[in-house]
Amino acid sequence: MRLHAALLSLLLVPTLAIAAEPATKGAESSASFSDKRAARSAEEVKAQFLHAWRGYREYAWGHDGLKPLSNMPHDWYGESLLMTPVDALDTMILMGLDREAAEARELIATKLSFDRDLDVKHFEVVIRLLGGLLSGYQLTGDQRLLALANDLGTRLLPAFDSPTGLPYVYVNLRTGKAHGNESNPAEAGTLLLEYGTLSKLTGNPVFYEKAKRALVETYKRRSKIGLVGERFDVTTGEWMNKRSHVGARIDSYYEYLWKCWTLFGDEDCHAMWKESIAAANRYYPEEVDGALWVGHVDMDSGERVASRYGALDAFWPGLLALSGDVAQARRLQDSSFAMWRKWGIEPEAYDYRKGEVTSAGYPLRPEIIESAWYLHRLTGDAKYRAMGREMFDDFVRYTRTDSGFAALDSVITKDKDDDMESFVLAETFKYFYLLFAPPETLDPSKVVLTTEAHPLRRTW
Repeated sequence: MRLHAALLSLLLVPTLAIAAEPATKGAESSASFSDKRAARSAEEVKAQFLHAWRGYREYAWGHDGLKPLSNMPHDWYGESLLMTPVDALDTMILMGLDREAAEARELIATKLSFDRDLDVKHFEVVIRLLGGLLSGYQLTGDQRLLALANDLGTRLLPAFDSPTGLPYVYVNLRTGKAHGNESNPAEAGTLLLEYGTLSKLTGNPVFYEKAKRALVETYKRRSKIGLVGERFDVTTGEWMNKRSHVGARIDSYYEYLWKCWTLFGDEDCHAMWKESIAAANRYYPEEVDGALWVGHVDMDSGERVASRYGALDAFWPGLLALSGDVAQARRLQDSSFAMWRKWGIEPEAYDYRKGEVTSAGYPLRPEIIESAWYLHRLTGDAKYRAMGREMFDDFVRYTRTDSGFAALDSVITKDKDDDMESFVLAETFKYFYLLFAPPETLDPSKVVLTTEAHPLRRTW
């Protein structure tokens, strides 16, 4: 925002510091997707984002979200925690939507209160609200946002008061009473970027310590071959499901091992990442008809148990590219895009051996676009902008409504659900925009994006 240009410049840096690969020749060269075409695409993304935001503004202002078919407001817990404005704030700032961002920021700063007798899902509130408040603070310098983040973080801390240090699934914002024993590596291990940043900005180490212990305790429960499972009991720490993969319930556990090292320089995270990625690369990948996929295996034996891949797994190429494995990332992104193209939009889950959808919904997920952005930024290959343009056209064609964008009940029939998650504005539109925007908009070598795509920078 113009009034905070000096602070904004901390996050918006002028050059790409990571060495880029040469772009490929021929149809995939940079000439095939010009900067002028990219600029037009970025403006189109911004216009579609504004369509969704204005729908929220008209029909659901002050609530958590908009139902984009019935044009009704929706609150997660019966009372609003301003999920959509908090989640979307940094996207508006990055897009240069100063008026909308200022209005949202004022709503958050004056109306948001966490003094509520509500049992909230710890993980979701951390990644959406705590992360959004912290990035909003770093981008604007508005101390009210940091105060809200500190209040929220303090209210959430009792979630960690389990015998193992693994967080309970739910915590009451007013009483601190926590419950919910069945959790998973993603929900326990995807907290340190947000809590750690809160510690660094407030000077209170307790947030970092609690979140790091949860990450370490998850890692300590890996099998002898270095893999984690899908579900565990928070109280006992025992595994309840030993299926291992990079999809739902595990995905961002891997992401934060790498990103917590890059943001905080935490060598423990780096060591855990190196062992974990070595095991992942040994057991998950599978070649099928010349294409590379990553599937499901048993965490103890490494034996393949399912040829399942889907929308959430599609973040993996981006993480591989970011951590240096561009060759494997390219091949996996090609597989992700082939899955998208088969129905004109990606399914939640796909059996890559049978070529069949196993879960047909599409909740407007961002992960495949995230991977396209990382690969474009790290290789300079315009192939990924062309890929993103095709996906954006499909996204608008199949999910746009009169007031926003609706999840699909089925990518096969294209029937819509009356749902538009806040992450559509926090992540999906942000990654589409970043893919087409000038490189100086956000540099992934200088800024760490959380699993909810909230940009955090080491300002301490």
